[in-house]
Amino acid sequence: MTFKASSITLPDLYEASIAELQDGLVKGHFSSVQLVKAYFDRIEEVNLKGPALHAVIETNPIALSQAKALDDERKDKGGRGPLHGIPLLLKDNFATLHEEGMNTTAGSYALLGSVVPRDAFVAAKLREAGAIFIGKANLSEWSGMRGKWGLLMGQVPNGLSERGGQTFSPYYPNAHPSSSSSGSGVAMAIGLAAGSLGSETHGSIVSPSSRNNVVGIKPTIGLVSRSGVIPISSHQDTPGPMCRSVADAALLLNFMAGPDPRDAVTLHQPGLIPDYMRALDKNALKGARLGVPRSFIRDIKVIEEAFNLSLDVFRALGAEIVDPADFSDTEELLASKAEKRVLDVDFKVDLNKYLSELVDVPTGVKSLAALIEFNEKRANLGLPPPFYKDQSQLIQSEAAQADDAYLSALAEDFELGRTRGIDATLAQFNLDAIVLPTDALVWKPTAIAGYPLISVPLGFQPDDVELLPATPSSVYTQAPGLPFGIAFMGTAYSEFKLIGYAYAFEQATHVRLQRRAYDAAIPRTQLTDVMSQL
Repeated sequence: MTFKASSITLPDLYEASIAELQDGLVKGHFSSVQLVKAYFDRIEEVNLKGPALHAVIETNPIALSQAKALDDERKDKGGRGPLHGIPLLLKDNFATLHEEGMNTTAGSYALLGSVVPRDAFVAAKLREAGAIFIGKANLSEWSGMRGKWGLLMGQVPNGLSERGGQTFSPYYPNAHPSSSSSGSGVAMAIGLAAGSLGSETHGSIVSPSSRNNVVGIKPTIGLVSRSGVIPISSHQDTPGPMCRSVADAALLLNFMAGPDPRDAVTLHQPGLIPDYMRALDKNALKGARLGVPRSFIRDIKVIEEAFNLSLDVFRALGAEIVDPADFSDTEELLASKAEKRVLDVDFKVDLNKYLSELVDVPTGVKSLAALIEFNEKRANLGLPPPFYKDQSQLIQSEAAQADDAYLSALAEDFELGRTRGIDATLAQFNLDAIVLPTDALVWKPTAIAGYPLISVPLGFQPDDVELLPATPSSVYTQAPGLPFGIAFMGTAYSEFKLIGYAYAFEQATHVRLQRRAYDAAIPRTQLTDVMSQL
């Protein structure tokens, strides 16, 4: 859908691509100021009002002045490139300059007003490219590391934070948004910004991308810097783009990737980083061998049926499907507790380091131990009952030690995820990549291996599906029309190849366009509305 402004056709912000928006800015059809204002109005419509999706935790108080400066720069000097004047959202664990006026809190009041030393590295790169950060996206508090997150009675629902409230998917009222980068996924689903960033430790980019009908890229650990991102684990964390299309996600990844002296892992990237936009080839699947590890697909009948139909799409696009192509260590990998031990230790070590480097923390929370004490003192003011009492994960991490058992667990993760897992399966079946429904536990092997994963839309739950409330807050984990995705998995630094496969599938199917969010969750403001006001 497009909109007319006199004789000019303007893009629909529900679906507008970054390239479309940049084209309009270059041609002078609208300004960055008008674009930011339109997104602000769209956020206002649905974030706390209307369906109250709680996707955005706060907006940037100087975004309009930043947009004006970039509009002036474009007139005087020309544009900086494809992201000049483009509005983006960041998950609320990405540090942004304190003087800009936004907080970086991981959804917790413990870090409200804290002063970060600098932008997160990826934020600095995007800002240099001309992007405008219009706000911070809501998330699972501490990216899911506060208490026992899950779907059972008494567990903390994903997408819930003390500062931001409960995020909901826009595809059914009060529906579960899935995993910690929930606000980024929801915001992209309905066009609250042109693009967004999430972070993943164990499914937190690809899972909310799947649940909210968007594209998410979880890069190889080491491709994108983590410095300035509130951490869980230096062995598993990575930022990544979450957008409405593979092309938009690839474009953001181009600007995010690169070495950073403050993140030593990124200094070991192999050679030059490719231009991921060159991977956008509709014929990329011709001759590709894709494996299906069937043993990961469990108890997801509707999704499995859609996935099975997708295999014919791959074949029609020239790919060879190896089905099954099971991991030899599937059961051992899924049963392993090594990841939990690694994350417990890493969270304490890495969070303490992040907190210690903050310039100022008004609450005095400069360590994990201090955070636990802070939460205890305000237990009756925090998350709603019965969740506010639970900070069991914080307590477990505080007690964890980097001992021999930890080192053994780390070695076990690499053995199960890499050596006997993804790499062994690719080699055994002579595969170029692995494909699975995103909901089929695909993030477990890639999480512990540190390998890339890309999710794109695959389908939607049927209208007659049974409603399943997961928690006392009646967040629906299953509901009519809830989206689900398909994931592409590969070895380290295989992003270029995976982006090509994901793009070819996306362009052949256009699943995202087959169903929109429910009516009340769709913002009505368009560029024409803003332009008529100014």
